[in-house]
Amino acid sequence: MARKGPDFATPVRRILIFLLVLALLAAFLFWRIEGSRAERMRAAFVDRFVPSFEWVMSPATHLTRMVRSFQSYSRLYEQNQELRRELQTMSAWKEAAVQLEQENAKLLAQNNVRIDPALTSVSGVVMTDSGTPFRQSVLLNVGARDGIVDGWATMDGLGLVGRISGVGETTSRVLLLTDPSSRIPVTIQPSGQHALLSGDNTPLPVLEFIESPENVRPGDRVVSSGDGGVFPPGLLVGQVALATDGRLRVRMSADYGRLEFLRVLRSHPAERLSDSGRLIPPPSADFVGPPLPPWTMPEGNGADD
Repeated sequence: MARKGPDFATPVRRILIFLLVLALLAAFLFWRIEGSRAERMRAAFVDRFVPSFEWVMSPATHLTRMVRSFQSYSRLYEQNQELRRELQTMSAWKEAAVQLEQENAKLLAQNNVRIDPALTSVSGVVMTDSGTPFRQSVLLNVGARDGIVDGWATMDGLGLVGRISGVGETTSRVLLLTDPSSRIPVTIQPSGQHALLSGDNTPLPVLEFIESPENVRPGDRVVSSGDGGVFPPGLLVGQVALATDGRLRVRMSADYGRLEFLRVLRSHPAERLSDSGRLIPPPSADFVGPPLPPWTMPEGNGADD
């Protein structure tokens, strides 16, 4: 069995540690000594040895810069997230402001729309849009208790929308001009041509039975004619447009995409004639033909006279 030699590592390690402690203590005392001579010695030491150790401090310097850059990036990321949240909030406020602006514009348009002074109106809010592929109508929150009568015209702030077609106690239904069952007489200005506006379930109703189509141009103004007592005359409907199929249609002035408030126009039915026979004048003295029935003769000129 081989003998183990003496251990010199432990004493050498102790001596090195002792010398390192002495060197550190001497450096501490050297940097703590006050005096002009010691200050000059420290300055000379720094000028002599510190620049040569710059390459040793380079990794630490770069590491410090990386840490500072990461901290700056973290602050930028937090600020970016905060700005994104503020942008979302501002977008919501912007959308609300746009909706309020549109609603205010519609209400102002309803106040400024020019209609016959003899026509009064009742304003209502569109509750639901019950439009289907086969029926175009909306529901208002005014009904019989508000004096609404079936057949009255309705307008938004821009133009004619439709007519009342069904009245309940607190609600009423508006049949839109785009409904396939809608037929109203209109006048095309400035030519004065009469036509029939027929809904066909599209945003552009068709103009039918035009007296002289050659006198009608795209962009002409279309208003209600008042014929037949369906609508009061002079209500704005829209403008003439030439469709791709070559047919004359009407681009509606009313904003059918955003019907929120409607004005129901109070109109009075035409006067009924109680005795239409009195409009037929009596026959002349030289009249040749069969005797007229008694109800066509004025009083005192009957068949018994």
